[in-house]
Amino acid sequence: MGLIRFCLVFLAFANPACAAKLFLTTEVYPPYNLQASDGSVRGVYIEQLKIVLEETGTDYEVTVMPWARAIAMATMQPMHCVFATARTAEREKLFKWVSPIHSDRNILVARREANIDVSSLEDAKKYRVGTQRGDYTEALLERLGFPQVDVGADFQITLHKLRAGRIDLMPMSESTFKSLPADTFKEVITFTRQQLGLACNKSVPDAVIAKLQARLDRLIADGTQQRIFDRYKLVSP
Repeated sequence: MGLIRFCLVFLAFANPACAAKLFLTTEVYPPYNLQASDGSVRGVYIEQLKIVLEETGTDYEVTVMPWARAIAMATMQPMHCVFATARTAEREKLFKWVSPIHSDRNILVARREANIDVSSLEDAKKYRVGTQRGDYTEALLERLGFPQVDVGADFQITLHKLRAGRIDLMPMSESTFKSLPADTFKEVITFTRQQLGLACNKSVPDAVIAKLQARLDRLIADGTQQRIFDRYKLVSP
């Protein structure tokens, strides 16, 4: 039996050989997370995490899946983490955190030709708003009382609905918006601001979280994180 399989089967018994193995889940979310033809993940988040994980000697593997499943696995499965997760008040106590790997402004976006008249979030409630299942914006839209919320399986499905006029508005990261064709979509209003990080199941040992956080702190302090942001032309926090 291989070590990885051994870890999966006997993880509940806290075998020392499996203790530091982390299973990372994420979604495809340009320009932050991109999936290569060979199935590997590249982008601004994984570039940071590779440095943090590999230079701390942490064993890991990364799997791409729909966001709702990715965050559910980190919530329920031992030694699982999900990135990049908005660090909201509702999620704070659900996970152990390594952050920030980004801080961003989330905006409501419409089709360029749409006649959308919005000067406040109350105005936005008149329109059909789409988001992804399990995304923090789904819970936020519900809490704010948006009456017409369309929930899709992932970012690309929701964006397709916006492009096709099946929804009127869509929340997304400012950097994601700036990566889209300028003649296709327009910013309507700021929705929220948030810090994003690696959210880990509470089974992950505190010592593992502490060493990852310490390496991320150094990554930020020495300017490496900002250089990664600049390389991907992200909007600076």
